[in-house]
Amino acid sequence: MSTRAGGRQAMSELKLRRVIEHNQRLREDLARPRVRVSEASASLIRYCKTTKDHLVPSVWGPVGKAEDPYGAQTKGCTCSVQ
Repeated sequence: MSTRAGGRQAMSELKLRRVIEHNQRLREDLARPRVRVSEASASLIRYCKTTKDHLVPSVWGPVGKAEDPYGAQTKGCTCSVQ
């Protein structure tokens, strides 16, 4: 009978430890800094309007070959395989 009581106590301690750890994670999550959705969306819109995206020429217009980071590189290595 003493082994049953010891087993129950060990299970209770394990459950208590899990609850305490979960509570600590929730406290850390609560302490995390938050940003309002309206502020985050305004920041995202501002970034999209000010950052030129070369992959969307319909919005930003055609990209010159000198400005295009995704275009074919004409300068650089002039290696040839022999």
